[in-house]
Amino acid sequence: MKKITFLFILIFVFIQIENSHAQFLKNAKKLVEQKSGGFTEKDAADGIKEALNNGTAKSVSFLSKPDGYFKNLEVKIPFPQDAKEIESKLRAVGMGKQVDEAVLSINRAAEDAANEAKPIFLAAIKGMTVKDAINIVKGENDAATKYLNRTTSPELNAKFQPIIKASLDKVQATKYWTDLIKAYNKIPLVKKMNPDLTGYVTQKAIDGLFVMIAKEELNIRKDPMARTSEILKKVFGK
Repeated sequence: MKKITFLFILIFVFIQIENSHAQFLKNAKKLVEQKSGGFTEKDAADGIKEALNNGTAKSVSFLSKPDGYFKNLEVKIPFPQDAKEIESKLRAVGMGKQVDEAVLSINRAAEDAANEAKPIFLAAIKGMTVKDAINIVKGENDAATKYLNRTTSPELNAKFQPIIKASLDKVQATKYWTDLIKAYNKIPLVKKMNPDLTGYVTQKAIDGLFVMIAKEELNIRKDPMARTSEILKKVFGK
């Protein structure tokens, strides 16, 4: 009888210990969630993905419209830096209008190609891990943008190059550029030049995308009005 009683007491004690352990885990989880702003790891992943989906969609939509690059001083693509000498000498000989037409056509090519970034961004966002999301939430104000830049730039470059080249031809940028280079190379005593226009415009177009995405990310992190869903409010509102 005593053995049975002792056994019941032992079982009771184990049950109490297990209950206490379970309660401890619940309390610990609650404390962790409070420390992280009241959201779980899944919340963080969902919030970051939604923020990036919103940011990339807005950025691509804005930049792919006419003047998306050309009339936005933050991302407008100027005459290539290594061709500044060409620009200054051509303007000096009265070819400023042709230079301006070349710059306009370069930006039109970037606007034409911007939409192609959508599926690449979506794939990168979909493939984001929970660990990536947690690090981004805890990171700097442009942590999500840096993640996207790191994971998509090579693919964006490969995708943009042929599109930019086709766009440059379509908007006659290649013709303007070729005419300008020919005119410049006819100027006495100048060093003959022909910078890689396609490579230059491709990189600048990609850079412009990430400038705009970084702005959208900062907006969501800093401005409560930009958090348009419950998950964004939960993750970025603390």
